[in-house]
Amino acid sequence: MNKISRRLGGLLIALSMMFSLSGCGSYNRLITLEQNVNKKWADVQSVYQRRADLIPNLVNTVSGAANFEKSTLTEVTNARASVGQVKLDPSKAPTDAAQLEQFQQAQGQLSNALSRLLVVSENYPELRATEAFKGLQVQLEGTENRISVERNNFNAAVQEYNTALGRFPTNMLNKMFGFQPRPFFAAQAGSEVAPTVNFGTFGSSPAAPRPAPAISTPAATPALEATP
Repeated sequence: MNKISRRLGGLLIALSMMFSLSGCGSYNRLITLEQNVNKKWADVQSVYQRRADLIPNLVNTVSGAANFEKSTLTEVTNARASVGQVKLDPSKAPTDAAQLEQFQQAQGQLSNALSRLLVVSENYPELRATEAFKGLQVQLEGTENRISVERNNFNAAVQEYNTALGRFPTNMLNKMFGFQPRPFFAAQAGSEVAPTVNFGTFGSSPAAPRPAPAISTPAATPALEATP
């Protein structure tokens, strides 16, 4: 009987050690994945900040054109200010889907305002011919493409992290150590097409502006159902 007890005891110790090692590995992996999500979020914030930094130069350049529509400039300036009012930690990805949606809406309003400004700019060929305006065109094109790439990279990192959270035995560590799933940038119609900022193809009529390019992850990316 004592021999059987010793064997059972040894088996329990071995199982305990195995689960402990498995738990340590799962915990370390979650930490790595979480840090990667935060890194990708910081990259997203960086490219959005780059666009925001370009706007004052754009507004100053455009406002130098004779009789340029002031309401359009005001709209861009106000939209940029609204983006600044959405306060999210740039170093830590949000866990609240509503906060991310608010951030995305503010950025979308700024994109729309920029699109309308570019439409109006078509009526000022002397403005589009300036070196300053051409330089801003190149920078905006690059920034919009960077935004698309970084948002997709962020969603990919979130998907990997959220998948790991739902798998056994990792899912046993979620509540114990406070790991929480992260929301995605929502897919939008046309998000599979790379955004383009082209001053020569936005049209000639300010009354019918071209919609702002959608900057998001491909529609195949699943939406997060709950992020308490």
